[in-house]
Amino acid sequence: MSTFKKGAAGLALAASLALALSGCAATPTAFDAANCTDAELKIGSLLPTTGNLAFLGPPEIAGVDAAIAEINAAGGVLDKCVSVSHKDSGDTSTDTATQSATALINEGVDAIVGAASSGVSLSVIDQVTGAGVVQISPANTSPTLSDYADGGFYFRTAPSDVLQGRVLGNLITGDGNEKVGFLTIQDPYGSGLYDNAKISIEAGGGSVVANEEFAGGTKNFSAQVDKVLAAGPDAIVVISFDEAKSILPELVKVKGFAASKIYLVDGNVANYSADFTDFSIEGAQGTIPGVVATDDIKKKFLAANPDLTDFSYAAESYDATMLVALAAIAGGKADGTTIAANLKAVSEGGEKVTDFATAVQMLKDGKDIDFDGLSGPITFDDNGDPTEAYVGIYKFNADNTNTATKSEYGKID
Repeated sequence: MSTFKKGAAGLALAASLALALSGCAATPTAFDAANCTDAELKIGSLLPTTGNLAFLGPPEIAGVDAAIAEINAAGGVLDKCVSVSHKDSGDTSTDTATQSATALINEGVDAIVGAASSGVSLSVIDQVTGAGVVQISPANTSPTLSDYADGGFYFRTAPSDVLQGRVLGNLITGDGNEKVGFLTIQDPYGSGLYDNAKISIEAGGGSVVANEEFAGGTKNFSAQVDKVLAAGPDAIVVISFDEAKSILPELVKVKGFAASKIYLVDGNVANYSADFTDFSIEGAQGTIPGVVATDDIKKKFLAANPDLTDFSYAAESYDATMLVALAAIAGGKADGTTIAANLKAVSEGGEKVTDFATAVQMLKDGKDIDFDGLSGPITFDDNGDPTEAYVGIYKFNADNTNTATKSEYGKID
């Protein structure tokens, strides 16, 4: 018995000496967000699981969860775990977002990833930023949010529709269309995207011959479609959310408009294989801000949610979460004020880095970092907008699914 004790003591001493000599080379503690009770950084998400953008919820939530898992596997934030609390944002027809934002603020979150809809974000931005909580959206594109009075607490990893509108307009005129009609939802997202697409179309030598606006949640589009068709457009742009499930049958199945002359946007570029079983929108095209998901990117998010079939804004959600964590580490404290003060700095100007663990070590070494995420270079401006980004172009197949065809890179001055 005494011999065993002596040997064990020797082993313990050797282990202690090895640890002392290795210093910071020791493997960081890995944490599990599901059991995180003493989080240094508390993340909330305000993303849609109901409403007209519910199809975007799963990939966005998977993006957040994938980032949290990676952050915690690398040792968390300031040597403590990072927690996450997911809440539904609903859409602008309900007050779900207000209730969810209230719950997250009461939970003491330091940053909220969301909302997906610009209109929903505008309905809660005063509540969230007024509480000193960072709001960082992976999908807001309305230009209205660029100069909104948010006290410096609002950011987004998706580019303003100044960029998406430019790419959309170039796509339409590049396909040889001269006369363009629009069906546009009446909200900040719809008006901002329409305005910028119109500028681009006219710059490309085309003209807008009709723009029929409609309220969110509209079900019958016969009158609006008739008015747009009466203008004789070569192409029709549908700026909507879930309303596309009513608009597209009216355009293609009822009125016989060529699907290949229809252009969609990020709010409605979805998988319609289960919705449209008796007609096809093959050849229709659409734009989604962000990179086209590669197989490696899809693998990362499928690990968080194996049932994913759509990856829209997953990368932007992942990057938003990563940047919040890095901003807290750079500032030495995980609270809204510190995170807001450091988000721009970790996105620009320093040494390029794409890996979270490497970025953390660089910050510990006193280096200035420029984190480039899965969605691209980001680089926040003083308004919290990314100044450079990609916009993916997608084409619909015969079975009403869609496939990415290319990405367009752009910078916003």
